[in-house]
Amino acid sequence: MKHSHNILLNTDSYKVSMWAQYPQNTTHVFSYIESRGGMYDKTVFFGLQAFIKEYLTKPITQEEIDLADEILTAHGEPFNRAGWQYILDEHGGYLPVIIRAVPEGTVVPTKNVLATIENTDPQVPWLTTWLETALLRAIWYPTTVATRSWHIRQTILKYLEETGDSTLIDFKLHDFGARGVSSLESAGIGGAAHLVNFMGTDTISGVLYARDYYSAGVAGFSIPAAEHSTITSWGRAGEVDAYRNMLTQFARPGSILAVVSDSYDIYNAAGKLWGEELRQQVIDSGATVVIRPDSGDPVEVNRKLIEILGEKFGYTTNYRGYKVLKHVRIIQGDGVNDDSITAILEMLKSGGWSADNMAFGMGGALLQSVNRDTLKFAMKASAVRIDGLWHPISKNPITDPGKISKAGRVTLYKNFNGEFHSGVEDWPEDCLQSVYRDGKLLVDITFEEVRKNARS
Repeated sequence: MKHSHNILLNTDSYKVSMWAQYPQNTTHVFSYIESRGGMYDKTVFFGLQAFIKEYLTKPITQEEIDLADEILTAHGEPFNRAGWQYILDEHGGYLPVIIRAVPEGTVVPTKNVLATIENTDPQVPWLTTWLETALLRAIWYPTTVATRSWHIRQTILKYLEETGDSTLIDFKLHDFGARGVSSLESAGIGGAAHLVNFMGTDTISGVLYARDYYSAGVAGFSIPAAEHSTITSWGRAGEVDAYRNMLTQFARPGSILAVVSDSYDIYNAAGKLWGEELRQQVIDSGATVVIRPDSGDPVEVNRKLIEILGEKFGYTTNYRGYKVLKHVRIIQGDGVNDDSITAILEMLKSGGWSADNMAFGMGGALLQSVNRDTLKFAMKASAVRIDGLWHPISKNPITDPGKISKAGRVTLYKNFNGEFHSGVEDWPEDCLQSVYRDGKLLVDITFEEVRKNARS
């Protein structure tokens, strides 16, 4: 048995004693999850279904209860063995809670309800908050990655619409993040979150997660690409031979290959080696060679690099009046973030170059340089049922108005103008769906549907 999959132990220590902390005759606890703001003004909800399938559709077992009792008691916490035994005996080990959520992929302004959870059996009101640690983590991380990726997509799309071909957008941000995350599971979850918005990735785990949990086929694609080891292994004197080998091995009519070209001197590689010695071979191959710089100031390096490539390979001018390189492109994969992407694209535009010429590879900044406070995620109890009556509850700390929580059995609505709104009022359209109840997945959304939601 994988202890990490034991939901009884997939919580914070302080949650273990909460079963004894609620008022007498409390039968239900209702909580919601939201982004309270942060770096972006909109979120792209993603990741809940993978968590449900992996952790909540399997019943708890007697062995898991016994192990939790042993560990948590020794850990110093008052384990609620009777409560968990009740779940096993009366519910077959399936957790009696209902989770409602906005459809995955939906773009929702921050400070709105994204998901809710409450217990369905009055004997286990403590179960709602027991699940907070795992449930919030299952939502904040993939949603934050999907949100960052989505906002970058909007930035790149803006420049493509102004200077080039907007149909190229799906392959303009490539996921380089697999090696930069804290775990294989993070690579899978974060990698799949990125694929909601783009189709280029080197994070195979993300492709597998989209396949395993969202019925995707192959959701992401890549191309043959060189790294420094395969270039420097030829020695400095053999740099051009390393590039020539890449053409021999992978350059075919209509194909694309990427070659890191700054192991020594990116400008010499672009101007003399690619632009002179290998120029005709590149042209004759019918392939598109993507040159990758990997050091230096991203804006200045690419400003000089595109001028060199334009001089050596030539360019056309598109109907928008911007220059598009012939035979070659550039991918920037070092120091890539929201700001540097904008700066590079603005530099290209001001120089008369189309955004068609540039793609980006993003690693740790995409999958790892996020935390729960990037979008200020929180899960808060907003209502309790005591003696048969629901009572709205909330926090309102005098020291931080930003942490005021919502009160009541809140949900997400669309008002008459089609705008999202969180509250308990009777608005025309309730946007949350029941996705899980008492051990059963109620909605099985496909990756194609998630992507469609993110585009609408």
